[in-house]
Amino acid sequence: MTRPSRLPALAPFFTWLVLFYSVWLWLVWDESRLETVLGHWPIALSMAFGSYIAGATPMGGGTVGFPILVLLFDLPATLGRDFSFAVQAIGMSSASIYILCRRHPLEWPMLRAALPGAALGTPLGILLLAPLVNDLFIKLLFAAVWCSFGLIHLRYGRELAAQQGRLAAAPSFDRRTGFAVGLIGSLTVASVTGAGVDMLLYMTLVLLCRADLKIAIPTSVILMAFTSLVGTAVKGLSGDFSPGTFDHWLAAAPIVALGAPLGALVVNWAGRESTLMLVSLLCVLQFFWTLMHERANLTAVTFSAVLLLVAVLIALFLALRKLGQRMDRRHRQAT
Repeated sequence: MTRPSRLPALAPFFTWLVLFYSVWLWLVWDESRLETVLGHWPIALSMAFGSYIAGATPMGGGTVGFPILVLLFDLPATLGRDFSFAVQAIGMSSASIYILCRRHPLEWPMLRAALPGAALGTPLGILLLAPLVNDLFIKLLFAAVWCSFGLIHLRYGRELAAQQGRLAAAPSFDRRTGFAVGLIGSLTVASVTGAGVDMLLYMTLVLLCRADLKIAIPTSVILMAFTSLVGTAVKGLSGDFSPGTFDHWLAAAPIVALGAPLGALVVNWAGRESTLMLVSLLCVLQFFWTLMHERANLTAVTFSAVLLLVAVLIALFLALRKLGQRMDRRHRQAT
């Protein structure tokens, strides 16, 4: 008996690709921007890897795009943040459409609550919080948040990869927790750095709810796609995009539109643990890269503050893990 074709289920995904590439080609050819695209080939090449990471892990494409633009190309952190929003709005949305078409299992109860939280927190953060911080703060926040993720995964990655399903929880728990993560993560991290709310939801799912990576990662991808769309819309409507964002986006967008869903596809064959461990190592390395890059601007106070932030975040993640273990023991005793 032959297996049914998957092509009809993927029809919305292919329709999206046709629409996107039609608009992209119109922007390039009608406005004679081919030279701009070719002139920004380094970011397009970088996002070939970044978009794979976006689809295969709980880290948005901005996790690669931000340090490439800010640390390697020495561009403003505000540009890195705005580019992250814009490029993830394409790449992670593309991955999300693919995930939904393939009917990947998702943690819907928490995701449904996280989406309105992000819808509220993202514009508030962009309009009220982001204008108050300088470039150095953005770089150090990005470095500290992703370093803490990397260290936790390097230590407990094998344990997390072995988890199956997720802990049963009351609907009210999922609603409150999901909304809080979506609101706080988008307000304090994503609005400032252009990424991160997906990673925070993922960490909540795998540490607190002890969820399977195959559930937690696609769920986090969809949240970051939504947050990036909201962030891009707010930036566009307010006319607040950093100069150069559109040129970099134009070069990278056609790469991430395919790269992110490719990451979601390939990781099912190659496994998630090895990919996550590689990304975790890169997250730790970029922390030290940031400190070296900004050493002339670091004072004893700022250096101590960023180390303290890493310690606080690690302590928070460890507390979530311990609480998740306690909840797991109670559940096993009750059953």
